[in-house]
Amino acid sequence: MTPQTYLTQLFSLDGRVAVVTGGSSGIGRAIAGALSRAGARVVIVARKKDELASVTQELKADGGEAAWVSADLADRDGVRDAAREAAAVFGEPDILVNSAGINLRPPMGDLDDATWDTTMAVNLTAPYLLGQCFGPGMARRGFGRLIHISSQQAHRAFVDSGAYGVSKGGLESLARSQAEAWSPYGVTSNTLVPGFVMTPLNARLSSDPDRVEALARRTLVGRNGVAEDFAGAAVFLASAASAYVTGQALFVDGGFSVH
Repeated sequence: MTPQTYLTQLFSLDGRVAVVTGGSSGIGRAIAGALSRAGARVVIVARKKDELASVTQELKADGGEAAWVSADLADRDGVRDAAREAAAVFGEPDILVNSAGINLRPPMGDLDDATWDTTMAVNLTAPYLLGQCFGPGMARRGFGRLIHISSQQAHRAFVDSGAYGVSKGGLESLARSQAEAWSPYGVTSNTLVPGFVMTPLNARLSSDPDRVEALARRTLVGRNGVAEDFAGAAVFLASAASAYVTGQALFVDGGFSVH
């Protein structure tokens, strides 16, 4: 066996179908590109049609098969409609990446019901609903990968964690519940936990140079994250290489969490 054959058997996603929410920007966009380059046919789901079309065209220009679905993931019917539309493109997915999220973090005393409800709807309920749509089919087929993008706020409170931190803590619990339910049938469920990543979702913090520098000093590698840092970890969790890894939170944070 050649090294190339060995690596292909471990990590290739040829023949797989992936659905990536939040795939039009930030970490989701980087993951969609990585899965596509590894061989998966990718459907990205987000709200903004222009961004969706642009990213899909990039994936196609890079040799991949890709499509997009515009959806409001804060609405339960919108989530279910998006699941049906996504599955109609290349077939039922083998890989689901829940990267879509909103980052509304007013001080706890200013947190209102609408902010709480919207945060939970997008960050936690939508991943749950999509898992319910796709997880049982993955289990019947004997292969599936559920990958959720969590946050440091699932583990520690800082910078007004508020409802956002609660939603991400729930997301990691959801991954463990999915792992318990479906891992006996070949479906793994895991979360990737970023540190501070320079993406549009973190635009509020990114605009403060002093805070950005302080967060970089908190890591062990001396820099903040970029979306491309998640490519390898996502391909690993989506591939055959991670068959015995489930219910886990993998920190991709430059050592942020252990400093």
